[in-house]
Amino acid sequence: MTNQLDRAATWPVLTDATRAALREILVHGVLSRAEIARALGLSRASLTRAVRTLQEHGFVIEVGTDVRGATGRPSELLRTSEGVWEFLGVKLTQDRLYAAVTDLAGRVLALHEETLRDPSPDALVQQVAEVTERLRAASPAISSLGVSVPGDVVTRDGVTVVEVSQFLGWRDVPLSSMLEARTGLTTFTVNDVDALTAKEHWIGAGAGVGSMALVTVGAGVGFGLVTNGEVSEGAHGRFGRVGHLPVYGGGPDCGVGHEGCVSGYLPSSIIARNAGHDDTSYGAVVDLARAGDEAALEAFRDAGTALGVLLSTVVTLVDPESIVLTGDGLPVYDIARAEVDAAFRKGLRPYEPAVTVVVQPFEFSEWARAAAVLAVRRLLRF
Repeated sequence: MTNQLDRAATWPVLTDATRAALREILVHGVLSRAEIARALGLSRASLTRAVRTLQEHGFVIEVGTDVRGATGRPSELLRTSEGVWEFLGVKLTQDRLYAAVTDLAGRVLALHEETLRDPSPDALVQQVAEVTERLRAASPAISSLGVSVPGDVVTRDGVTVVEVSQFLGWRDVPLSSMLEARTGLTTFTVNDVDALTAKEHWIGAGAGVGSMALVTVGAGVGFGLVTNGEVSEGAHGRFGRVGHLPVYGGGPDCGVGHEGCVSGYLPSSIIARNAGHDDTSYGAVVDLARAGDEAALEAFRDAGTALGVLLSTVVTLVDPESIVLTGDGLPVYDIARAEVDAAFRKGLRPYEPAVTVVVQPFEFSEWARAAAVLAVRRLLRF
């Protein structure tokens, strides 16, 4: 078996059947050989070769036997190994860096966060590299790096580029290649909402559904979509710009010339502004609203209406099985639940599809975990 310290440079080349078998185990947790063979339509010989490869490289281990088929014969159970292959995920915000180390199945092994010293690309790469070195000292099995950023991520001539990130002040930054050169780790960069969508569909609130939408509320408004098991990214890396959907005919300017759109009501800083407290933090305005301050409550009511319009529009356009709602702006769903529900119902009439809104408690560490899971998915090409 390959030495752990060498693994960053020796991720093995896997056949399609071997990758598919590993994906099945990752998604379902524990599977018998018979279940994998049935799901993938593999012959016994092909499955035996695939499992042998996975075991040789330390991806999976046997955990006993069980009777799981119609034949009544026991079959060996397989699950992913622990402490062999590990992954580092980094989530960047305007002023913070969040990191998570996970195993192959996305289980969190270590968490870290710190203030972003300087958002300029060179300085940020240096800081991420320092964090990577520190975490690899404790977790030498880290084999690749996933980074999620608030912005548009595109591929040009085979090179991944952060085309624009307003929060970081970036344009055309080849972050993956910069980090690979600095850390020696294979690096994948993706839009943060896309990464979180994939994680929630794989091992989160949307696990097991064929189609799922993700809506995030906080500093901005994000939207992710899974259809037929795939995360939609759009042709130009700009999928899911729902923040400029119209809510009212007229209203406050969102900052880019639109009047009365979702971004004029729902982002956290906008709620504070609309409450008449430009210099007050969102948390303080939340406290004011919960204490009965009328201006704060009115701002939240408008935000709740905007959220309800957004949710009904998502249902109308893409017909998901479920919507996962999360983000550090979740208090709007609590404070203005009546307005959210009213706008949601109004937007759906005359149709009443069966769709579940799952409110997922928010932690920034989950965004970092999602970036680590992204690395796993990209290495396995899904």
